[in-house]
Amino acid sequence: MVFGLAVRMLGDASEAEDVSQTVFLKAFERFDALSGSDTAPGWLRTVTTNLCLNHLSRYRARWRLFSQRRPGREDARQPDEERIAAPASQDLDLQRSEEQVRLEHGLRRLPAHQRAPLVLFHFEERSYQEIAALLGVSLAKVKTDMHRGREALKRLVVTGNA
Repeated sequence: MVFGLAVRMLGDASEAEDVSQTVFLKAFERFDALSGSDTAPGWLRTVTTNLCLNHLSRYRARWRLFSQRRPGREDARQPDEERIAAPASQDLDLQRSEEQVRLEHGLRRLPAHQRAPLVLFHFEERSYQEIAALLGVSLAKVKTDMHRGREALKRLVVTGNA
């Protein structure tokens, strides 16, 4: 959970590993308080999110969302018989992969203040209020940035400029 959240937030597996390691070091320091607690997973998620946001604010120029993932890797490992047997399925998979690539490129082109709330909302299922609190901005700013981010992303993906 910690590493998955960090990868989605940071877009880089090696940076996510660093943040995950820091999260687990913090958890180790608080082991006595967390060991029997039902809130440990929530605490881990909150610490991970906060460390990722801190990391992003320090390294904005290097923030590349989803750049390490390459859609279609699973298909490359399929035996030839399976690929031949399901050409319609492959066409659909290829179309989805292309859409995913355009979406990821579009997300990378968005400014950080629009990208972060979109990732937190759509991938981490955070509410607008939670996002505002995490980012330290007003609820109105979150709504505005999400709206503008979605519109910009739609333009980028539809026009193919992503």
